Amino acid sequence: MEADKVSFGEIVIDGRLWTDDIIIDKGKITPRNKSVSRMSKGNYGHTPLTVHENIPWDCSTLVVGTGIYGSLPVTDEVFKMAEELNVTLVVKKLKDAVKHLNDSDTNFVFHLTC
Repeated sequence: MEADKVSFGEIVIDGRLWTDDIIIDKGKITPRNKSVSRMSKGNYGHTPLTVHENIPWDCSTLVVGTGIYGSLPVTDEVFKMAEELNVTLVVKKLKDAVKHLNDSDTNFVFHLTC
């Protein structure tokens, strides 16, 4: 996989433009359904990544791209779940996270804006 463009609110992966947050699970890209995490927005000032989402845990490494400015909060429960599942959790700004796109046995959660 190759990220051809990474900018605020959009990413182009393998020639396809995405303008909403995405999940990459074993190379398959789908939209991130963050509606289940909105209940925690008040506690974080931004809709965080929570364990209530469909996080692609079936991997050895999960890379979370926290946005262009690194503003996506990741809840403590996500860190705990990663530890329980023996998944290495890597949390980086989006432009650094995309550098891992071709790492073996790695899945992704990408926040495309802030």
